[in-house]
Formats: sequence, structure tokens, C-alpha cells
Amino acid sequence: MLDSRPSVVCSIAEVRTMLDLHLDALRDSPDLASAIPPLMLWGPPGVGKSAVIRALCQQRGIGFVDVRLSQREPVDLRGLPVPRGDSVAWLLSSEWPRDPDSRGIILFDELTAADRTLQVAAYELILDRRLGDLYTVPPGWYIVAAGNRLGDGAVATVLSSALANRLCHVEVEANPESWIAWALDAGVHPDVVGFLRYRPQCLFDMTGNTERGWPSPRSWARVSAELALIEASPLPADARARLLGLVTAGLVGQGVALEFQAFRALAAVLPDAGAMLDGRVPVTVPDRADQRYALCAALAHHLRRRPDWPRLVESFLRIGLALSSDFAALAMVDALRDRPAADLLTVTGHPLFAAWSRRHGTALAAGLCGGATAIADAALAAIDPVLAGAAE
Repeated sequence: MLDSRPSVVCSIAEVRTMLDLHLDALRDSPDLASAIPPLMLWGPPGVGKSAVIRALCQQRGIGFVDVRLSQREPVDLRGLPVPRGDSVAWLLSSEWPRDPDSRGIILFDELTAADRTLQVAAYELILDRRLGDLYTVPPGWYIVAAGNRLGDGAVATVLSSALANRLCHVEVEANPESWIAWALDAGVHPDVVGFLRYRPQCLFDMTGNTERGWPSPRSWARVSAELALIEASPLPADARARLLGLVTAGLVGQGVALEFQAFRALAAVLPDAGAMLDGRVPVTVPDRADQRYALCAALAHHLRRRPDWPRLVESFLRIGLALSSDFAALAMVDALRDRPAADLLTVTGHPLFAAWSRRHGTALAAGLCGGATAIADAALAAIDPVLAGAAE
């Protein structure tokens, strides 16, 4: 009987770490190319399996070859036989990397959606990094495959045991903290970030009608893009609201879309976070938890996206002093997550940070905001002397 237990479950952030590790190893020791097993990413549609690979390659400035096996024929992989005299020459696809010094990732996406003939055609390239004597993958290229599970409602077939046994299998899950970390860096609309902070269970849900829109990391990223387009349109306010409702429901489903619209309506009555940071309106902390999530998301968004953000640090810390520790720590983590050390020092080195740390440093260290460990570890170097002084 087949083992129904899932593969090792990991977040998109952990997938990124695995990819970085293997790419660095191939860069430093090309002779490891045949020893490092290809990675097989399992997971439902929309969790970001292929997106994380594409983004990583762009950030590292390396090549990326996306092979959608379900849209291919075996000849696309092996090459086209062409008669040449009394022999046959093989014309290989130009997409395969040729430069022996090049680096990148070859992604065999939708591997589980390909029929057995295509899987067999991909065996040699995935497992042995070669096509007979015709072609060898350069040592700086890492091979990854991705596919959906049989229970995901997507097209999926069982992998051959011969292929499966040569891959490193991990199951990717939709992790709210990991996705929000990506969203902050990618400039996802603060209303989307704030809503998913408040309702993390709405990030991914396949329990409804999956033949229509349903919430996933991919669909929320598209909600953010549509929201930016609609907000920038010259349409009247009521037409924009109507259009956003239709588009959001089409992307994440009617129920979740209504929740998101209600969240935005409550966030809209808050004082403008940018104006608060600029000192043009007084600091106002709402009583409702959902509005506080919206405020924190907006504050972090301004500190991450505005070029004049160092000028806003004092106001940001003063607003933090007016917040409860859990929300102040949340705003701090989201504002500084994955930022350079110099940016962290700009905040922790501000004179007002001493007061902020006395009030909220313990909450930050305890990770009350969720996923705060990395920021807390970095910030504690600045917080510790302050806390020590306060204890004396």
C-alpha cells in the first residue's frame, strides 16, 4: 500500500534557503553537480512554488529555464532527429544552457501533470543531467521539479518510483508569516498585508468552490495588483468600489472578498498613516484590533517604500510608544524585516529608541508579533544595554 503520509513540509522561505544553499555549493564546488539531488516541490496550486524560483534567479542575476512539461512533447526534450547522409543528427532545443561557466536553475514545472511518456523523456535530464552524448547540463545549473498532489484538484499523475527515488521531496505549505515577509519586500498593498495579518486563515483555503476564485498566495498578490490599478483609475469612487468588489470576488471568492471589503472600509476611516508619520495629523490609535492591524501595515509600508523614510523614524517610534507592545513589535518587525544592517541601526540608534525599547523590548524579544526571531536577535544588541540600565 502507498504511504499516504506527506513529505517533509516547509515554507516558501525554507525553500528559498535550500535553493540558496545548493546554488552556492554549485558555484563554489562545480564537481558536486552530480552529487546534489534535484529538488521536488510538492504543493497545491498558488502557493508560490515556481514564483520563488523565478524571483530568486532574478535577484541573484542567474539564468532561469522554465519547462512546462504538460505543454511539451518528448521530442522537445530529446531533440529533433534530422537525416544527415546515412546517419541521423539531433537538433537540440536552444533553451538548454550551453555556456559551461553559466549558472541558473532549470525548473521542470507541472511534472505531475505530464503523462508517463513525458516523464520518461525527462528522466535522463533530471537524474543524470545529460541527454546521452548529445548534451550535458553545465555544472553551475541546479535542477528543480514541481507539481501538484493527487488531492489538490489539479491534473496529477503518480510519479514513477525510479524517478521519485532520485529526488529530494519537500511539501510546500502556504505559511502566512513567510508570505507576508515576501509581500513586504515586494510592495504588496498594505490593505492586503493588514487583512492577512488580521485573518491569516484567509491566505489559503481550498475548502470552497475551487472551480472559481479561491484564496491563495498567488491570488492575493493579484488582488494587490488590481487594487493598485483601480485606485489609480479616473473612475468615480462608487464605480471603483464596485469594480474592486467584483475583481476581488473573482480572485479569492465571494465570502473572503466581503471580509476584505469590510476590513478596508474600517481601515478607510483611520487617520492617514503617511500624514501621521509626517506630523500633519495627531497620533491616533484605534480601539479595534482589525484597525490596529491596518494601521501597523500602513506604517510599515511607508517606512519600507518611501525614499525619505529616515526622516519618519522619530514619528514611527512615537506612534509605537502609543501602541500596545504586541502591535508596536509587529510594526517594528514588518518595517525592518530583511532590511540592511545600516537601516536597522538608523532605527535602533535613534535617541527615542531607548524609550521604545524600555516599553516594548521584552515583547519584541518574546516574538509576540509572530516570526520576529530574526529581527529580535538583531535588535537585542541595541536593546540589551537599555534594558540593563533600566534594571539598575
